[in-house]
Amino acid sequence: MQSLERDLALDDAVAALKEKIASRTALVGVVGVGYVGLPLAVEKAKVGFTVVGYDRNAERVAKINAGENYIRDVADAELCEMVRAGRLRASADLADLQRCDVIVICVPTPLTPNRDPDISYVRATAEAIARILRRGQLVCLESTTYPGTTEEVLLPLFAATGLKVGADFFLAFSPERVDPGNKRYTTRNTNKVVGGVTPGCCDVASTFYGATILDVLPVSSPRVAEMTKVFENTFRAVNIALVNEMALLCDRLDIDIWEVIDAAATKPFGIMRFDPGPGVGGHCIPIDPFYLTWKAREVDFATRFIELAGEVNLQMPYFVREKVGRALNAAGRALNGAGILVIGVAYKRDIEDWRESPALKVIELLRRDGAALSYHDPFVPAFSTNGQAHSSVALTAEALEAADCVVILTDHSTVDWDFVVAHARRVVDTRNATRGVADRERVVRL
Repeated sequence: MQSLERDLALDDAVAALKEKIASRTALVGVVGVGYVGLPLAVEKAKVGFTVVGYDRNAERVAKINAGENYIRDVADAELCEMVRAGRLRASADLADLQRCDVIVICVPTPLTPNRDPDISYVRATAEAIARILRRGQLVCLESTTYPGTTEEVLLPLFAATGLKVGADFFLAFSPERVDPGNKRYTTRNTNKVVGGVTPGCCDVASTFYGATILDVLPVSSPRVAEMTKVFENTFRAVNIALVNEMALLCDRLDIDIWEVIDAAATKPFGIMRFDPGPGVGGHCIPIDPFYLTWKAREVDFATRFIELAGEVNLQMPYFVREKVGRALNAAGRALNGAGILVIGVAYKRDIEDWRESPALKVIELLRRDGAALSYHDPFVPAFSTNGQAHSSVALTAEALEAADCVVILTDHSTVDWDFVVAHARRVVDTRNATRGVADRERVVRL
């Protein structure tokens, strides 16, 4: 009899929260309103939810509440409209999260200097939520992390409150799949994987995400969902490493790697195009494989293939430095004292995100060898690294002609590459950005 009563109570709790979600009366809290959190918050507000973006960054809070956008993948007009309509606001007050029916965690998960997982932001957020957790709430973690985080870190903190998962509150992991700058696949039309601690947790979380995302895929557990995300990015990291290693080999054999890739990509099956570059960047691909290898060591498993891929990718900035040195050497110029103009510090084309960009390492290496560095990036007007501030210079004929070497590290579509090649003394192109330029006599490609 008691078991039946518990089951009925559980069904009632699930049904009650699902009804709030369906009727859009559920108040949604998004912790961390950056590249992942803000697009999610706007999407939820657009379909009728009232959303609170929680962030300790006072500047972000003020901008959102003023209707000012700072994320390129969010439409200015949509953000302003949601704020004006009262469906989106930002707060640094933890009490606002207590009033939320759904709390989504979108905080950073970087690496330590020793390349171990740093889940301090996730843990701090979970500890804060545990202090205000109440019955009837759904908590979803979206931050990319190692398999086991949801159940090994979040769940014990929440269970210590005396509330029971799957009955009093609901807990799930649903990895973000944001691809900054991608115009085809957005938050709305990118499939969503959801893993709940209990079936009821998965049911509620799937209902929540289904309100704004076209296809939701429930999986059996948070661990499966966590592994899915790190596998996706490890897949990319390994294949990028393969093509980077091919680029290194082709350099030794005096073969054009870009011609090889173009030819191989014509095969209609059994091949997926990946391009080499100066390294890997962004908030996922350079980081997620290390989360997986760290977790694997816990069960005495060596991820040799994945770790080797990481080593290859980490060596690419050093190879770029070598190519620049060779290009200068061929003109009788030493790297020490040479004027280098870098084009692009964002980690990929047409975005403003320079997190973990390989350009930062290339700049560091060239400066360490005595080069005088300047950079141009239409998407990154300024950035700071190692305590040093940098500002983008105008891409003028004078700036190009003055440089001993121009190094292309990001192939922004807004840059006139014919103009660059026409005025540069020599160019090292790590992205094949100059492929459409007729006269490439002074261009050295990766």
